[in-house]
Amino acid sequence: MNLVIIKYNAGNVQSVTHALHRLGVEPVLSDDPAVIRAADKVIFPGVGEASTAMRYLRQAGLADLLPTLKQPFLGVCLGLQLMCRHSEEGDTPCLGIFDLAVKRFPAGDQKVPHMGWNLLEDLQTPLLQGLGERPFVYFVHSYYAETSPHTIARTDYMLPFSAAIHRDNFYATQFHPEKSGTVGAKILENFLAV
Repeated sequence: MNLVIIKYNAGNVQSVTHALHRLGVEPVLSDDPAVIRAADKVIFPGVGEASTAMRYLRQAGLADLLPTLKQPFLGVCLGLQLMCRHSEEGDTPCLGIFDLAVKRFPAGDQKVPHMGWNLLEDLQTPLLQGLGERPFVYFVHSYYAETSPHTIARTDYMLPFSAAIHRDNFYATQFHPEKSGTVGAKILENFLAV
């Protein structure tokens, strides 16, 4: 399987690579549009800041390419946020794969960022099958995508938000499957099978 992890200088590539190795997959790390276009599957991970990441994607010619891809595509954390229309982080226009706004968690009694293990609810699609009842996954984020018809899993932290979204060949998780133990490994396994 030719699986490409998109390189765009937004952390956590190593943990995704190690998680895929555990599943017997040797991914390729690339920001080359031709390599990405030729992939069987694409993973778009990220830990970082939206405007800086989008600047890199535009400079590398990926901002126009990524929304046109037809192969199974999985965004993770910042990857999910950049797949949306707009992020409040840096007032950043994003890729627009999902017509969703990304907002900062409101100031309140609970800490921001939302960091640690939390529950997935209302699971849908083959990406999230076989996870058992009310699985826990690992989050680290200060921004979230609203719930919408694209939401395939929801989590509550101050308010309900999209823990995972799906449209056509595009999937994305706000949580980190690569850091979510056996539940995360099953999600990556499901993605390899779609």
